[in-house]
Amino acid sequence: MKTEVRNLSRVFGKTVAVNDISFSFEDGNIFGFIGPNGAGKTTTIRIMATLDLATSGDVFYDGVSATLYPEAVRRVVGYMPDSLPGYKDIQVWEYLDFFARSFGLKGAERTRALNDIVEFTNLGELRGKFLFALSKGMKQRVSLARALIHNPKVLIMDEPAAGLDPRARHELRTLLKILAEQKKAIFLSSHILSELQDICDGAVIIEQGKLLSAGTLDDLLAQVNGGAPASPAPARAQTGESADLSGAAAASAPQTAPKGVSVSLKTPRGEAEPVRLKLLEHPLTRSVDVFDDDEVHAIIEGNDAEVSRVVGTVFAAGLTVLSFNRNQMGLEELFMKITQGKVQ
Repeated sequence: MKTEVRNLSRVFGKTVAVNDISFSFEDGNIFGFIGPNGAGKTTTIRIMATLDLATSGDVFYDGVSATLYPEAVRRVVGYMPDSLPGYKDIQVWEYLDFFARSFGLKGAERTRALNDIVEFTNLGELRGKFLFALSKGMKQRVSLARALIHNPKVLIMDEPAAGLDPRARHELRTLLKILAEQKKAIFLSSHILSELQDICDGAVIIEQGKLLSAGTLDDLLAQVNGGAPASPAPARAQTGESADLSGAAAASAPQTAPKGVSVSLKTPRGEAEPVRLKLLEHPLTRSVDVFDDDEVHAIIEGNDAEVSRVVGTVFAAGLTVLSFNRNQMGLEELFMKITQGKVQ
């Protein structure tokens, strides 16, 4: 199923929350929706889920208009809000059963759907608990189960990982990958860009209600680098590829690095700043950032041999680096370079 957002705008009084944005994605893909707070993400998601009306433009699911045929669209779209209502008088199984009935599931079909979704989201032990008594992670699992109860082709999620502990985020990522393998299209907003990096095929980036960039991760990287998409390179989160910085390795490094190579250097705690300053001294260094006081991320212009020479200046200065990774620019770096931090 192809989802198309066409020239979508939403105005509240004098505020233009969404300003003429267009993008598309297809089944089997996971697309991240990212932007600063107040960028218009939730407004866009609510319109896509038929919970709000656009001022102009529309959303189409295999050509079916969400504005003209909302009932038809709701049967193929599952919506997961950023929080689950804390009703005090309803149990998990009652909540899910209510939505199963709302989607017209009856008899054995409803029973089978409920059992399948409870098993998929691992809610078996929580069936009899009241919603208000659940933890944040448990509520998110119930919310996901509700969104999937009618087996939709498109899943739209608003900040599904917000407030989750590491284990719950890992479980959520695993479930999303399984759903994508089942050929569902998944569109989710999140502020945890490292989480999206692990699972997303592409991203849509907006700021102040305007579309800044959209496409696969390679497409976004190419836009930042100002050229054609780079040759495929594994992301750091997936490979953790190490590079030897000896002179022999630098001399024999393949000349294949794209313009604007992203590298990460792990340092002892508290020793990242001198490494950052040393890298900035080199004319091929575009930018350098420090994370968690022990990790330096740099964008270096040139091929692999030039990148190795730039990083080699850190060793020549006697600074300590525990590991060095050459990686394709991640979502967090792309986001920082594409957006400007503006708000409505």
